[in-house]
Amino acid sequence: MKHLYALLGATTLLCQPAFAAAPGAVEPGVNLHAIGMFLLFVSITLLITWWAARRTHSARDFYTAGGGISGLQNGLAIAGDYMSASTLLGLSSMVFAKGYDGVIYMTGFFVGWPILTFLMAERLRNLGRYTFADIVSFRLDQYRIRVLAACGSLTVVCCYLLLQMVGAGQLIKLLFGLDYSVAVVVVGLLMLVYVIFGGMLATTWVQITKAILLLAGGTLLMLLALAPFDFSLEQLARRAVESHPAGLAIMGPGGMLANPLNVASMALGLVFGLAGLPHILMRFFTVPDAREARKSVFYASGFIGYFFLVVCVLGFAAIVIVGTDPAYYVDGKVGGVLLGGSNMVAMHLAKAVGGNLFLGFLSAVAFATILAVVAGLTLAGASAISHDLYAMVIKRGAASEAREIQVSRLAVACLGVLAMGLGILFEQVNIAFLVGLTFGIAASANFPVLFMAMYWKGLTTRGAIYGGLTGLISALGLVILSPTVWVTVLGHERALFPFDHPALFSMPLAFLVIVLVSKLDRSARAVLDHEGFDDQMVRAQTGVGISSASDH
Repeated sequence: MKHLYALLGATTLLCQPAFAAAPGAVEPGVNLHAIGMFLLFVSITLLITWWAARRTHSARDFYTAGGGISGLQNGLAIAGDYMSASTLLGLSSMVFAKGYDGVIYMTGFFVGWPILTFLMAERLRNLGRYTFADIVSFRLDQYRIRVLAACGSLTVVCCYLLLQMVGAGQLIKLLFGLDYSVAVVVVGLLMLVYVIFGGMLATTWVQITKAILLLAGGTLLMLLALAPFDFSLEQLARRAVESHPAGLAIMGPGGMLANPLNVASMALGLVFGLAGLPHILMRFFTVPDAREARKSVFYASGFIGYFFLVVCVLGFAAIVIVGTDPAYYVDGKVGGVLLGGSNMVAMHLAKAVGGNLFLGFLSAVAFATILAVVAGLTLAGASAISHDLYAMVIKRGAASEAREIQVSRLAVACLGVLAMGLGILFEQVNIAFLVGLTFGIAASANFPVLFMAMYWKGLTTRGAIYGGLTGLISALGLVILSPTVWVTVLGHERALFPFDHPALFSMPLAFLVIVLVSKLDRSARAVLDHEGFDDQMVRAQTGVGISSASDH
């Protein structure tokens, strides 16, 4: 406990510069409300970590909170893990800037949940133990498949973690006036404490707390924003059309989604990438049975879908309430949607309708969203290193639980330091391409192998390895050759790959390679892979009654 209070004291000291005005902050001058709310949230989450640390004794406790999280609690935690600061700030600003295009883009982040609900939730819970590698290696070669799964997981985690850390640094810099590097270090240190001391139990309750605050804060902001329109969505839409420079065009698809192939590729990545995100998949192992796993996704879908509707309303309300500010417009057009400037429209809206107190509350909630997502990502990455690579590959299943937890905590520390270092290093780099890359890799490398492992008897170890590597390498390569990286980041005149999102090409290619290589595989290992499918199906449907070499 004394270590947690020491960190709280250090965080308080680090926050002192926030009392000075900061260029680009949401509001110039001192915002004591934001500072107070921030410190209150940090105190609450540190108490949660202290409580969780006293209940974390085994590897199962550390990785999955002992499997004792209910469906409702896990649904809130999943929502808390999935709804990042970009949901509140980035997507509301996208609707503010692009109107209907922003709504369509937002839909892509939601429609993947039915896939998890009906195709994967029950089997994920019955087949897995700590990581999604447990599932794909159930009937395949344990060691080679775990290395492949760990590579895919760590790639996704590192990309997503870098994206979150840069966003965190910019957000805290804007909200509290901290130096960017200090802001990144504050987020990193708090995340390390949550995961190292409290494991999944602390991470889960931080995510639950954050989800409740985000849902409550977003709902209150929506109600306050709708009050001037007599709570009429029709009146809001009419006023938004009158206020926006683009006029009626904001109510139809525009330039942002003009290329059908690019839109299809983005949609595939968002829909199927969700089912390949390791920190989301890991949450299914925290519930006691498959029934609670299904309930988790049901609740999470409801919370996330509702919040996306709230964000849509906020974006349109901001057009009318704060959109007349010239600072939001560049050359007659609504400003960009990345962190900074017009990406803070939700905060300006909060200030306009609720004053400094509500702005302070929402600022602290935005900070909470970052901590929750970063903690979940770090735990997923650490579990891939400690459980999949160290315990199951290097030690061949002979590592003690105590040693595995030690390695996991060391991995958390290493990932935390790496995340802080990369966050500081990439401060000035446009990392928007990491969103497409993260979901593209998850959809191309993780999802095909996971889906085929659960549903296709013909899958072999060789097919999974070649297909997974094909998806991983092709997704990385296509993103590098895309306009976002090849032209914007690297400065070339023309992109070698004309689309920003790779999934339309890399995901089918991964499936094709999996099928072709598995069909051509005549090895002795392939025979064992086929024979293990029936046993796997029994376990997938019942969760019990299996005895195999790969059964944990």
